[in-house]
Amino acid sequence: MTGTILKATNLTRHFGGGGFLSETAPVRAVDGVSLDIRRGETFAIVGESGCGKSTLARLLMRLLAPTSGTVEFDGAEVTTLEGNRLRDLRRDMQFIFQDPFSSLNPRLTVGRLVGEPLEVHRPDLSARQRREKVAELLTQVGLLPDHMSRFPHEFSGGQRQRIGIARALASGPKLIIGDEPVSALDVSVQAQIINLLGDLGRDLGLTLVIIAHDLAVIRHMSDRVAVMYLGKIVETGPAAEVFDSPRHPYTQALLASIPSPETRSEGRKARVQGEMPSPTAPPPGCRFHTRCPHAQEDCRTVEPKLEDPGTGAHPVACHHWQGIAAATGAQAVPKPRNETAEARFALYRAATEGARLEKTKKTETT
Repeated sequence: MTGTILKATNLTRHFGGGGFLSETAPVRAVDGVSLDIRRGETFAIVGESGCGKSTLARLLMRLLAPTSGTVEFDGAEVTTLEGNRLRDLRRDMQFIFQDPFSSLNPRLTVGRLVGEPLEVHRPDLSARQRREKVAELLTQVGLLPDHMSRFPHEFSGGQRQRIGIARALASGPKLIIGDEPVSALDVSVQAQIINLLGDLGRDLGLTLVIIAHDLAVIRHMSDRVAVMYLGKIVETGPAAEVFDSPRHPYTQALLASIPSPETRSEGRKARVQGEMPSPTAPPPGCRFHTRCPHAQEDCRTVEPKLEDPGTGAHPVACHHWQGIAAATGAQAVPKPRNETAEARFALYRAATEGARLEKTKKTETT
């Protein structure tokens, strides 16, 4: 992995407010986010529902225009692109939606759905060549060429997501953004789709940006991760470091709230306490201080900056992360935080390995 393929600088998106005689405050969905995504890596953005991660994904993709800030893709500014230049961007950046059923036109066959991007971005192909390419794409994502004549409702959720992935691959993109691409699927099917995305990323040299709230998924597929809270990035770094050595109290709370594989209520840890403040009126200082058990007076008045602490730790936006680590007995590289989280990760690892073995068996028999 070399170089930066996607860069956001002070990216902001506000909704509503500011109209003539309007007294309504704007919704600060994304409020000053800066990040660099390296070529060929899998970068994850995680956080609770309502934290702004899906809005951020759409800003990166240029599906939304920012209120302020910039986005650069392959060194070129994209926030002002229009017409043919924006269409060219769509060829290199593709999106996988959370619900493949609602994102696929039910009136079109799979062949038409996957073939549409080829009509737009590869007009040089003949009808026969497009059909051959669609068959190739379906095979690439684990479906059959014969599926071209079927409609989306004839497939399972996992198969529909494979169709969505094939459609995203059709234009030959450099980067794919997935907005909760496996959240609606069973764990075993999640593992299959995650393995597929990982294989495609390696085989095709793709850069992947995955939006998710399931930290078990993120831990096993991402190279780096950014934790988002109320429109801002509060912690970022290599996935292994963030999960094994979380610095921000919010990240620690997210990890502690991972549900146990058991269905009994006593098998669950306490979730993040309190309600997320309204994005129309974020609290001053650290935005997490209203829910943080370690908040002090400066947390309520001074906003912490996301920066490298210079102690070998990854960047974190917290005034007191070192004191919190000392108070909780955390080490420089602490042991796994709790048995519940590790059990959930183990369950996902088992499903992932099972899907990988199944794929190997199919390859050997053919």
